[in-house]
Amino acid sequence: MTGPVGERVGIDIGGTKTHGVVLDDAGSIVEQWRSPTGFGPEAVVATAVAAVERLAALRGINPADFASVGIGIPGRVDSARGHVGHAVNLGVHSLDLGAQLAVRLGRPVRVENDVNAAALGAHHLLAPGESRSMAYLNLGTGLAAGIVLDGALWRGARGVAGEIGHIPVDPRGELCPCGQRGCLETLASGSALARLWPEGSVDGRAPRAGELFAAAAEGEPAAVRAAKRIIENIAAAVRILVLTVDVDAVVIGGGLSSLGAPLIGGVRERLAADARTSPFLASLDLGERVLLVPGEVDVAAVGAALVGAAVVGGADGPLPEVVPA
Repeated sequence: MTGPVGERVGIDIGGTKTHGVVLDDAGSIVEQWRSPTGFGPEAVVATAVAAVERLAALRGINPADFASVGIGIPGRVDSARGHVGHAVNLGVHSLDLGAQLAVRLGRPVRVENDVNAAALGAHHLLAPGESRSMAYLNLGTGLAAGIVLDGALWRGARGVAGEIGHIPVDPRGELCPCGQRGCLETLASGSALARLWPEGSVDGRAPRAGELFAAAAEGEPAAVRAAKRIIENIAAAVRILVLTVDVDAVVIGGGLSSLGAPLIGGVRERLAADARTSPFLASLDLGERVLLVPGEVDVAAVGAALVGAAVVGGADGPLPEVVPA
């Protein structure tokens, strides 16, 4: 059985949920599927297989009939080998995910780090043909960026391009899981909330970003200070990305992006304030370069589908525009 020509599958495997999409040959999302993510290597493989099989069933074809299959997953990913390491939230220390999925699905499978996949997805959703370069700033439990140059992912010499969360900005700051002190991630991510606003913790549960910004809007002094610091450090991350790779746009995504207008507005206000005292920063138009990821589409799943088509590093030329269903 063969299905519609050119349909590509992208699977975004997250710490708690997995989201799959099918793109047609024009780049439109024609099918979606969500399910819980299993914990541990075997469960992660089974989750990915089940997602692809379910999407194939919805399209009335076999998994091997898809034009391509791509996976976005947290952790350190060797995209050339399809190997995943140190995906702590998934219980995965070392997993040859690409090879195992290829056996189970009967076709080659491309694997990419989820932030890189999201960067590629965001680039083709927001700026096809308009922006040659983009950084996707992922503000989740941690902080990292994926970088797209000339329409292709840029990983760097050792695959750590965009790991700006581990740039120390306060040598006397908190110890970071990476072993350094005062990393940007400790000051501008979901994991930073409890440290910056301990008053918001309830019965041992760390505060959520929405709770912090709601308390700040009501004028609670500690919340105001914490929200201000978070915004300042997210703005610093934007500056770092522009000053290192001079991208046309920085797209903010990840869990904290759900704050919406208060987040993007606050970051732009901070960048504007900095520009008023620095002619150099004013010349960079940083506020105009910052965008918020579209909330209605899982950009990591879309990017995984694009990765699956092997358009990485500019090998196969430009991709079509991706259109939300």
